[in-house]
Amino acid sequence: MIEIKNLSKTFSVGGNTVHALKDVNLTINDGDIYGIIGMSGAGKSTFVRCINMLERPDEGQVLIDGVDIGDLSEKELRKVRRNVTMIFQSFNLLMQRTCLKNICFPLELAGVKKNEARKRALELLETVGLPDKADCYPAQLSGGQQQRIAIARALATNPKVLLCDEATSALDPKTTRSILELVKDINKKLGITVIIITHQMSVIEEVCNNVAILDKGEVVENGAVSEVFSNPKSTAAKHLVFPEGETEITENAKEHRLRVIFNAAIASNVPIIANMAIEENIKANILAASTKSIGEKAYGYMLLSFPDEKTITRAIEYLKNYDSIIAEEVKNNE
Repeated sequence: MIEIKNLSKTFSVGGNTVHALKDVNLTINDGDIYGIIGMSGAGKSTFVRCINMLERPDEGQVLIDGVDIGDLSEKELRKVRRNVTMIFQSFNLLMQRTCLKNICFPLELAGVKKNEARKRALELLETVGLPDKADCYPAQLSGGQQQRIAIARALATNPKVLLCDEATSALDPKTTRSILELVKDINKKLGITVIIITHQMSVIEEVCNNVAILDKGEVVENGAVSEVFSNPKSTAAKHLVFPEGETEITENAKEHRLRVIFNAAIASNVPIIANMAIEENIKANILAASTKSIGEKAYGYMLLSFPDEKTITRAIEYLKNYDSIIAEEVKNNE
C-alpha cells in the first residue's frame, strides 16, 4: 500500500514561489491501477517524482508498506527504487546498448550474475511481445516498441510498483491502446501496482480503476473512475470530463439547462429523452452530447435546454425513475 500524507512541494522560479503540491493526501492499494490526471502545471510530474523521492517534498510523508521512505538513506532508497520503477514519455533507453542489454542494465546495477540477467531479459522480451528484438538497438525500433523495451527494463527487478509518467503521450492512438493493454495485462498477471500520470482522459478511462484529479497542486477530487467521471463535482473535473463544446455553447438567459449523465449501455437500449417527450410531454432541445467507455461500461452525457423552470423541474423528476441517470441543473456560470 502507498500512503501519501500531507505532501507539499514548492519551487523558486524567477524569484517567485511556485506551489507544485499542496497538502496532497491519497491512498493507493496494492494491485490497483491508479490514475493521476490534470492539465499542464497541475503538479503531476512533481507528484510522481516524490513517490520514489527523485524529488524531495518540503512537507509530508510517502509511506510504502508502512515505511516512510523520506527517512531512508540514499543507499536504502536505491533498494526501494528497485521495487518502485518508472517509465517515461521519452523512453530513456540507452541508445548505444541493444534491447537485451538495456533490459539487463538494472540487473547489472543490482549485482545479478550475467547469465541470470540475460535469462531474465529474454523472458521479459517475451512478456512485452518483442522476443525477436534482443539484438536490435533502440534507434531501429518504433516508438511503441521502444516503450515496450522500457517497460521490460522497468520490470527487470521484479518491482511491486510501476510509475508511468506520461508514458503514452508521444505515441499515436493505436500504439497507445496496445501499450495500455500491455500495462493491464502486466497488472493482472503480476499483480504490480500501477500509477499512471497523464493529461489524457482517454488513458484513465481505458485502464484505471481509481483516479485523483490534480489542479494547481491540490487533489480536488478522487475516487473510482466510473464515479468521478460519471458525476464530476469539482470545476477541474468537469472541464476534463465534458468536452470544450459544452462550455462554448452560447448562453441564452431565457433557457434553463440540464446536464444528464447516464450509463450509455442502458440508455442506448431505452430512448429516455424520447420517452420523456411522449409520456410527459416534456420537450427538450439537445445542445450537446457525448459518450465514452470506462472499463467495460459506457458512460455519456447530454446537455438539454428547457424554456422555463417548471419544465426543467418536471424533467428532473421524470429522470429520477432511472437508476443510471444523474440529472443536474446547469447554472450560467458553470
